[in-house]
Amino acid sequence: MSRSASVPSVRATRRRIGPTEGTEGAAVTDNAPGRPLRALVVTVVHHPQDSRIRHREIAALLDAGWQVTYLAPFSAHAVVVPAPEGGLTCVDLPRATGRERVGAARAARAQVRRLAPEHDVIVVHDPELLIATAGLRLDHLVWDVHEDPAGALAVKDWLPRPLRRPVAGAWRAAERLVERRHPLLLAEHAYADRFRREHVVVPNAVVIPRSVPAAGGARLIHVGNLTRARGSELMVEGARLAHAASAGEITLEVVGPARDEASRVAMEAGVAEGVVVWHGFQPAEQAMATIDGALAGLSLLRDLPNYRGSMPTKVVEYLAHGVPAITTPLPLARGIVAEADAGVVVPFDDPQAVADAALRLWRAPEQAAAMGERGRELVRERYDWAKGGAAFVEALTDVAGERSPRR
Repeated sequence: MSRSASVPSVRATRRRIGPTEGTEGAAVTDNAPGRPLRALVVTVVHHPQDSRIRHREIAALLDAGWQVTYLAPFSAHAVVVPAPEGGLTCVDLPRATGRERVGAARAARAQVRRLAPEHDVIVVHDPELLIATAGLRLDHLVWDVHEDPAGALAVKDWLPRPLRRPVAGAWRAAERLVERRHPLLLAEHAYADRFRREHVVVPNAVVIPRSVPAAGGARLIHVGNLTRARGSELMVEGARLAHAASAGEITLEVVGPARDEASRVAMEAGVAEGVVVWHGFQPAEQAMATIDGALAGLSLLRDLPNYRGSMPTKVVEYLAHGVPAITTPLPLARGIVAEADAGVVVPFDDPQAVADAALRLWRAPEQAAAMGERGRELVRERYDWAKGGAAFVEALTDVAGERSPRR
């Protein structure tokens, strides 16, 4: 009998762990009492300071007594590779971007091959890494599923349009092969429909500040990467209209890097007109602080397949900071905002609707503050990482106990 057939895995537990479930994760295995568990965490796509990877998942492992080796594209993002500290060791990798992905994949494969035997669990965050590590016989590899890669191909400019549909179909088939071999963690319950088995769900919960100022004033906020698909041009145009209608009072503050040329041009134009304050990338703690006391947070994602089954993390972050959200009507975002009456849902690709929503809140600051507080209460109940972190650690502890090469 093969190891995969004789040893139960997380995917075979037939359960989902949400942010309000789970217990404290153990820091040692039953087979080796007293020995810290070790995780190898790898990305070649995400920023090294990615909130889910670095500031929630890795932080939760370190708090639980794990040792973590973190492979990420530090230099490519102009980030100094941190010195080893507090159980965390960081290793630089090239960044996979556009069609320049082969070098990053090769570097990641070489590092994973070298380091895998020294770690109890490997957590990969990019679909590219599943291909890059194929054939290495990594039974203890876990795929943290952040998005719908097949759906995301619809907006990948680096992939020729005629190839997008067949490549997406091939990826759907590949996902089913991956789940036969590896445990998965899903960032959304809605992702479960893509797979044949049940997998652990660790949603994009957030760290909820103990106290925040009331929402209000005249400052709109957007925190996150900037792309056309994420509504970068729409948010600038909506802010421009609101700025004019408020006699220059309403402005837009943006924290996040431009990931395409159209977004860069839109942001720079907004800055030149005095409508936008653009900070670029900021570390997570600093970025989150800019949300406090804003009038509303913008989440203006377009109607694209990879967004339809996902909760935009920024919506939850805005609400966690007591700031109402102005969001396009993606199902999960619309649901949470409508349920708590915690913001305004606007049509896709409608800058005038964005401006009207901002103006309505600006003229009724008490309403904005009340919306933010209701949203904050709902997020505290459902999306608190203080609870989700324990579930994440428990899931990886299970994998280590069943599959670690160090047992």
